[in-house]
Amino acid sequence: MRHRTILRTCLAVLLLAAVTAPLGAQEAKVPVQEFTLDNGMHFLLVERHDSPTVSAGWVAHVGSANETYGVTGIAHLFEHMMFKGTTHIATKDWAKEKKLIEQLDAVRAEMEKEYSKLREAKRRGEITGSIYSPDNETQRLKELKAEMKKLQDAEHELIVKDEFDKIYTENGGSGLNAFTNTDMTVYFITVPANKLELWFWMESDRLGNHVFREFYSERDVVREERRMRVESDPVAKFEEQFDSMFWTSVPYHHPVIGWPSDVESISRDEAEAFFHTYYAPNNLTAVIVGDVDPTKARKLAEQYFGRIPRAPHDPPEVITEEIEQLEEKRMRAEAETNPAVELRWHTVPFVHKDVYALEVMAGILSGRTGRLYKSLVEENKIATGEPYAYGRPMKYGGYFEIGAEVADNATHGVVEQALLAEIERLKAEPVDAHELQKVKNQAMADSFRKLQSNFYLLLQLLVYDAMGDWHFINEEPARMQAVTAEDVQRVAKTYFTPEGLNAMWYFRKEGATEEDPELAKLSGQAKAMARQMLAQIEKETDPKRLGQALQQLQAGLASGQVPEEAKAALELVVRRIEERLESLESGGGKEK
Repeated sequence: MRHRTILRTCLAVLLLAAVTAPLGAQEAKVPVQEFTLDNGMHFLLVERHDSPTVSAGWVAHVGSANETYGVTGIAHLFEHMMFKGTTHIATKDWAKEKKLIEQLDAVRAEMEKEYSKLREAKRRGEITGSIYSPDNETQRLKELKAEMKKLQDAEHELIVKDEFDKIYTENGGSGLNAFTNTDMTVYFITVPANKLELWFWMESDRLGNHVFREFYSERDVVREERRMRVESDPVAKFEEQFDSMFWTSVPYHHPVIGWPSDVESISRDEAEAFFHTYYAPNNLTAVIVGDVDPTKARKLAEQYFGRIPRAPHDPPEVITEEIEQLEEKRMRAEAETNPAVELRWHTVPFVHKDVYALEVMAGILSGRTGRLYKSLVEENKIATGEPYAYGRPMKYGGYFEIGAEVADNATHGVVEQALLAEIERLKAEPVDAHELQKVKNQAMADSFRKLQSNFYLLLQLLVYDAMGDWHFINEEPARMQAVTAEDVQRVAKTYFTPEGLNAMWYFRKEGATEEDPELAKLSGQAKAMARQMLAQIEKETDPKRLGQALQQLQAGLASGQVPEEAKAALELVVRRIEERLESLESGGGKEK
């Protein structure tokens, strides 16, 4: 469903601070209970009886970093496929459907033979453009496509559309969704407490009796999603290439959504092999937060998830490390956006001890009271909007980025030097005790708020477990408070070297209008995510899907759990969805 794409991007904004933002005072520890089934599936439970609901989810410890060449994007494709139902759900006649799926695979195998010929023809220079372009279709391909279309039409007749979603909704479930990133794939929902057994059955069924229903058509949906989210976005396509330039050896240099040629060629056999490797119970962690009886929950876990067999082998370990960067890298782009400078350095993985000092450093630099805003905007007036700084520790590496939009009276070089000057200042001078404590106090204030919502607590536990250690939620506060001025100075000297610099300069494309002024007020990841969501909203024509996205966003904002970094972005998206709905209702946005 397209609204799921909008919500996935919204969740990325909601989680902006979830991995790196402080989670609270030392005394606000989360009472997590844990157990592991015989098949290796791990469970984390937090018992809370404030309301008769349960937020539940599970994480597959697999993301784009686990992919190999030829199947990039397969982890994200799986996120789509896992909503397609099972041998019991979303089918009118599984026996008939199974035969059609086998026929579809046979036809697709014949199509792949033709595509192999076209790849060779392209390498020889006999054709140009994509091998999947209609201009390059052979007669045999046209015949096979027509045959596949007939089989897909027959398959659709046997499918109960969106039944997985409907069963949950009819039983009071809300917020069914998922997201994929470099290191994880996460699935979640909130259900009434008396429907927890339904969750156990539904989720174990889609793991134990999965069906990659509408596989080839859904693969085309993902390809279209890439066009919309990356290729049609004025900035995302350049950010994708900047990421690819930044990462040299560790497997973060390809995008989560995959390279186009891979997305269009992933086979069902490859998908099955991927599933049995990474979606086995010994590579999963489930989290349940809310009105739950731990003893009953364990019995249900054993009854439903316990029947899924453990994989004979654990998933392969990611062993490739990032090589040392020997010299600075630079990229410039002309785009339909405001002129800007982004500077990035390699740092550390999520479980590294220096994560805390780097997060304090981000707090010192960012925000309206941070050093970058005071220096570049208020004092020197060479930047507009709000300059930003953030760290992104990932499972196998990490980075730290700072950036600012260039004012009309300034140049990219001047802004870059001003940004670098603040980094050099951190190296040369220990942070003042008052400034350091202010950042720590803000961290503690944010924490209590983030621990109140069952849903956001669920997400944090899922994310932290996938990144390497869910205990971060309880251990981080004390470690954050222990960061000293010397620690900040040390990490600044260690990681922010001239040869480790990666710079991106954005220039406004000739003839392009100035960026949306409301979007221009945002910065960093929040701005990038908001831009993607606004692009999706502009193309959406179904009021129902927009309404569902609007309801979830409004609920998130009303909960008070949204990080400040993301709040302005989500408020802007909410306003634009409301405007879009009004336009559709008045007939202004209907397709002709």
